[in-house]
Amino acid sequence: MLHTTYIELSAKALQNNIAYMRDQLSNGARYSMVIKGNAYGHGIETIIPVAERFGVDHFSVFSVAEARRAFRVVSKGSEVMILGWIDKDELEWAIQNNISFYVFTFDRLSAACRVARRLKKRARIHLEMETGMHRTGFSEKEMEKMFRYVSRYSAHFTIEGICTHYAGAESINNYTRIRKQIASFNENVRRAKSEGIVPRYRHTACSAAVLRYPETVMDLVRVGIANYGFWPSDELRMNHFIDSEKKGVAPSDQLIRVLSWKSTVMSVNHVGAGEYISYGTTYLTNRDTTIATVPVGYGYGYTRTLSNMGHVLLHGKRVRVVGTVNMNMLVIDVTDVKRPRIGDEVVLIGTQGDLDISVSSFGDMTNSLNYELLARLPSHIPRKVVD
Repeated sequence: MLHTTYIELSAKALQNNIAYMRDQLSNGARYSMVIKGNAYGHGIETIIPVAERFGVDHFSVFSVAEARRAFRVVSKGSEVMILGWIDKDELEWAIQNNISFYVFTFDRLSAACRVARRLKKRARIHLEMETGMHRTGFSEKEMEKMFRYVSRYSAHFTIEGICTHYAGAESINNYTRIRKQIASFNENVRRAKSEGIVPRYRHTACSAAVLRYPETVMDLVRVGIANYGFWPSDELRMNHFIDSEKKGVAPSDQLIRVLSWKSTVMSVNHVGAGEYISYGTTYLTNRDTTIATVPVGYGYGYTRTLSNMGHVLLHGKRVRVVGTVNMNMLVIDVTDVKRPRIGDEVVLIGTQGDLDISVSSFGDMTNSLNYELLARLPSHIPRKVVD
């Protein structure tokens, strides 16, 4: 094995998750799969062909760098949309290659107009509205001026979309705020229409909004974390179970984790009682101990905060990480594992036998989100698709 660790992606799980989320779209909205953050750690180049097998033909990225990666592997007929960063120097590439992109400042709007005019080709733009997230988007004060500009230079634009993003649709704590955003967005669309600006797509819904606010499912949805088998929050997951019970249906988790993360045993050693394991003095053996080293560490996304706290699966047993997690290695206590050997499979995330280690278990121990751990998985770890 060339690499010390690898990631497996379940095609069946991805197919299940896409199908489940599509079932929530009662109006036939177009499905855009969000693949920012290296497809939430799953690998842009690996995940796109699999998603296309299941009918996905629209992909959302954050930056031009991600757009270029996606553009190299998408099939003819699939589209790429940039949600965030695009430098002025990259506008020509995006416009020439029919990449649509968000516009949320006059600087970007005017730059796109100039490049489109020079290329004699329309820029496919999405006008992002500031509705209460207070991050990016044209504010209420800028709206009239922006509409006038777009109308004046309409020959250089295709209004691909009018959009916004919700400030935490996954939590009921934000209910009032989200409701205000929905109302604000609808009013902005009405104003745009009165100015003769009619977008191809109105789009506001992320995974959480699709699941909690069905009225936000308009012409296109931007589904991210749910594609990969994760609920946007535990709250939404529990709401799903409660709704199932109310309908007389046995609760079940409709989303299936796509990613498994594995490695192998690198060495097996025996350590007497009263010895420190790995760097420093953070773990002292209290019995004769058998340890195994695994060639994965914080340089691979296995955070150092899991020192003496993390667990992995070996021979169908849950075993503990002992000592400090190194850059390239971690140590596990395999004293209670029968005949551990070099080359044995070690599961960092995933299932082995009857046991499972979830991404959320990492989050619970390190006070971080599923999104964080996934996005931090280095791109150099090889990804492979399994059925």
